[in-house]
Amino acid sequence: QVLLVESGGGLVQAGGSLRLSCAASGSTFSTYPVGWFRQAPGKEREFVAAISVGGQSWFYADSVKGRFTVSRDNAKNTVYLQMNSLKPEDTAVYYCAAASDLVLPTRRSDRYDYWGQGTQVTVSS
Repeated sequence: QVLLVESGGGLVQAGGSLRLSCAASGSTFSTYPVGWFRQAPGKEREFVAAISVGGQSWFYADSVKGRFTVSRDNAKNTVYLQMNSLKPEDTAVYYCAAASDLVLPTRRSDRYDYWGQGTQVTVSS
């Protein structure tokens, strides 16, 4: 069993930065690929970024490419999402998720079986 807890959300002005953290319990977390997703009010949950088990490969949604950076520190059982040049349209609840039965990360939210409770990110214009 893996428990994920996100933190680092908050209110920021457009153009600002935030770093989200996803801290995990359980020794197996370091063997799971991890994804970040977000859900804005009235919208479906959407993929943001994903990172491989070892942290050597990653990919992003087009909407955040060049602004967001995903990384992980397996020694600390933590995955990060550095968000720069934030825009009002980035406002959403951000979730991290881990996939216990995958070798490679995916954009598909239905392939992740462990989810955090989410952290609110609000970007004011």
